[in-house]
Amino acid sequence: MKKIALGIMTIGAMFFATNNLHAQVEEVEVETEMEMEVEQEEFASVEVMALPQAVKDAVMTDYNGAVASEAWVKSEGDLKVYKLKLDVKGETEKVFIDQDGNWIEEDDLDESKE
Repeated sequence: MKKIALGIMTIGAMFFATNNLHAQVEEVEVETEMEMEVEQEEFASVEVMALPQAVKDAVMTDYNGAVASEAWVKSEGDLKVYKLKLDVKGETEKVFIDQDGNWIEEDDLDESKE
């Protein structure tokens, strides 16, 4: 009889542990979705082929062999800032550049918001 009670208690414990783990996974997914929504509000998606020639030239010069897989644009007054997702020798990098081909540090973007 003790084995049956112990078995039922074990099954109950596993059930509650599984539900708790599932709830934690959902919480992480919701936070990730919220971060993506905030990022999308700031930058609008743009086709990689539609990037200005100065941006393309800067990527070819400074990131030799890199391929831009995604691009976003944000206007700050009369300045356009591009965020690029580059594949550099098998590693992904996110970089920021203006329409004239000048590289921008992410910290500089944060300061311009203030």
